[in-house]
Amino acid sequence: MKIAFVINQTHKEEAYFTTTSLALKALKRGHEVFYIGLADFYYDPEIVVGAHARQVSPHENIQDESDLLHVMRETEKSLVNLKHLDVLWLRFDAASEMIGRPWAASAGLQFAELAQREGVWVINNPEALTRASNKLYLENFDESIRPKTIVTRNYTDVQNFFDKNDEKIILKPLKGSGGKNVFLINKESAQNLKQTVEAIARDGYIIAQEYLPEASKGDLRFFLLDGQPIEIDGKYAAVRRVQPENEIRSNVHQGATIQVADIDEETLKVVKLVSEQLVKDGMYLVGLDIVGSKIMEINVFSPGALQQASEINGVDFMAAVIQDIEHKIHERKK
Repeated sequence: MKIAFVINQTHKEEAYFTTTSLALKALKRGHEVFYIGLADFYYDPEIVVGAHARQVSPHENIQDESDLLHVMRETEKSLVNLKHLDVLWLRFDAASEMIGRPWAASAGLQFAELAQREGVWVINNPEALTRASNKLYLENFDESIRPKTIVTRNYTDVQNFFDKNDEKIILKPLKGSGGKNVFLINKESAQNLKQTVEAIARDGYIIAQEYLPEASKGDLRFFLLDGQPIEIDGKYAAVRRVQPENEIRSNVHQGATIQVADIDEETLKVVKLVSEQLVKDGMYLVGLDIVGSKIMEINVFSPGALQQASEINGVDFMAAVIQDIEHKIHERKK
C-alpha cells in the first residue's frame, strides 16, 4: 500500500505527533510512506495532480519515530503522480497557516479534491473539510450536545452573552488550534472583556461559549474511526486531559497531563449523536473534545493524542487504524 501524509512543512514535524506514529506503524506493516507539504503539490493536464514528495520505504534502520523523521528529511523529493497512491491522508493544521501562509490550507484542500476526483481515497474528505475549516462545523450537529455559543466580532454581542451566562464564559478564535488565544472571562476579569474581544477579533471571528463547570476537571479527547469508537479489549481510544492549576486549556502542549479516560454510557450516547453525520461527511478519523455531556470541538484536520491513548491504555490503537485502512483498500480494489 502507498500512503501519503499531507503535512504543513517537513521541518515542523515532531516525533511525538500522531502523524509520525501513524506513518511509522504503516512502515512497520510493510507499506510505502510519502510526506507531502502544503507547498509541494503540482498540476498539469497530463498527470492532473502530483506532488514533490519524500518517499520512505520500509527498512531496518528505522526503529522509532525519531529515526523516521531523520530518514524522511534526508530523502530528496521526487515528483509523484497522486493517482498512483492508495491513500492521501490530510494531516495538516489549517489554523497555523493563517498568518504566514494564508494560501496554504485552501490550496491543499483544492489539490486534494482533484486527487479525489481521480479516484484516490482522500481522508478526511476534502470537500467536507472545506466546510469544517473552523469551529462553526460543530453547529451542524444536535443542539443537545453543544454548549451555548455565539459567533461574532461585535463587543456588545459578547457583553450581552456574558451577562446572560452568569458572567462566566470562554472566548476563543473561530479558526484556531492548540489552545491559542483561549480565555476564561468571569466577574474578576470582566474589566478586560473589551480588550480581549478586540485582541481575538484582529484575526477574525470570535466564539463565545458558556463555561461548563465540569471543565475544571479537564476534558476527554475521544477518537472515532469511520464513525465508530476505537475499542480494543474493552479499552477506548481516548484520554482525559487535565490542565495545570490556574489554567483553563486542556491542550497537552499547554501543560495538560494525560490520564486514563473513564468512558461511561453518557459519553457513548453523546458520541452516537454525531457519528452518523461524520460518516456522511467522510470524516474517517476524528477527535472529539468532550466536557461532561457536551462536545466542545470536533477535530477533523489532524487530531492528536492517539499515541498517548495507546501508551496509557497499553494497547495499539495505531495498528487498529492502519489495519482498517488496509481492509478498506482491499475492498476498494475488488
